[in-house]
Amino acid sequence: MRLAHIVTAVLIAPATATAQPGSPAGPVPVERLAARRAALFEALGDGVAVLRAAEVKDIEGDYPQDSDFREDNDFFYLTGVEAPGAWLVLVARRTGDDRAVLFLPTRSAVAQRYLGPVLGPGPEATALTGIPETHAADSLDALLPGLLRGTSTLLVKRGTRSASWPVVREVLEGRRGDAELADLRPQLAALRLVKDADELGRLRRAIAVTGTGQAAGARAIRPGAWEYEVEADVEGAFRRGGAERLGFPSIIGSGPNSTVLHYDKARRRMAAGELVVVDVGAEYGYYTADVTRTWPVSGRFTPRQRRLYELVLGAQEAAIAAVRPGVTVAELNRVAREWFRTNSGDACGTESCERYFVHGLSHWLGMDVHDVGSYAGPLAPGMVLTIEPGLYLPEEGIGIRIEDDVLVTADGREVLSAAIPRTPEAVERAMRARVP
Repeated sequence: MRLAHIVTAVLIAPATATAQPGSPAGPVPVERLAARRAALFEALGDGVAVLRAAEVKDIEGDYPQDSDFREDNDFFYLTGVEAPGAWLVLVARRTGDDRAVLFLPTRSAVAQRYLGPVLGPGPEATALTGIPETHAADSLDALLPGLLRGTSTLLVKRGTRSASWPVVREVLEGRRGDAELADLRPQLAALRLVKDADELGRLRRAIAVTGTGQAAGARAIRPGAWEYEVEADVEGAFRRGGAERLGFPSIIGSGPNSTVLHYDKARRRMAAGELVVVDVGAEYGYYTADVTRTWPVSGRFTPRQRRLYELVLGAQEAAIAAVRPGVTVAELNRVAREWFRTNSGDACGTESCERYFVHGLSHWLGMDVHDVGSYAGPLAPGMVLTIEPGLYLPEEGIGIRIEDDVLVTADGREVLSAAIPRTPEAVERAMRARVP
């Protein structure tokens, strides 16, 4: 890792740098941002990477509207700021003479009147990002050719289009020396797969807030309640906990809807004796949780429901126990499926209940709910993944999914969502706490 860049960023960033408005999570420490960029420089070796920030939608072209704005994950990961219309150029050299250049839109008086202060080039941007060189975005076309001089590779996220696209086209057409065009996404995905301390702090908070949402949802579940009422209480708890937004559309599926994997309509009225799958995640500081619990509408599982629930829980616990560095996600999936094959008994007739486990066991978790990164390699400390076996029996209107968020540690694992009721006894105990 090129430590000189980390040291430089720390020295130039005042300790009093404040977060941009709108994020209860606060700023990403500049030393973390510098370390991420240094790791990317190391991965690039020799080349120039160009990343664009997300864009703001306009309302009939009259003034900028950012109520639905969410910064591009990779841009935020490397800069820590929300800056619609901005660009980041990273010039990597094998000599270690790396250079980060941030291009920020010129402040618009109209936009600031409607939306408040907007981050522009200058000392404030340097303090927040640790990048000493900042320019106006409209100077990108003029300065980019110089930044590309002498490079052998230009890296962009596939599909990038902008005012600088003619430069990329010149590379494609062989009119810019021997430079080749490459996709930047694999290197970024590999870096984002292993979380640093700041990322884990945001994930922990997102998961804790999601736990309050699950508790609020459980209190709202009862015969005669509507799925959307549960959804409202879950998402209200998220906002009260400081979540900027949902990590994904909430899944509140009761009765037959519990067997639909991504049901997000929330339009059905619950009936006594049914189950309701609550698959939700709060996003905090650009990192999202993903936790599923299955709650009995009447407050207690029927004997049939409990037997199936315990099968799912057993498969999950077996898979969680197998999480450690060196194991692959495919191996974890096999552990869960083997559990169903050897422990189903006659719960699903003459065949194993495995046939009702119709989706994968795990996915990466981070800035995206299905976060980036290859599944081919082994687990390593700092990776975060879900463990979520389920059984879905549409003919009985029974769907059961239990999902937890798990951090891979140096010697095993930590279940980050362990505080959220999961055993059948704990689930029923939480249901008894409902207000009549």
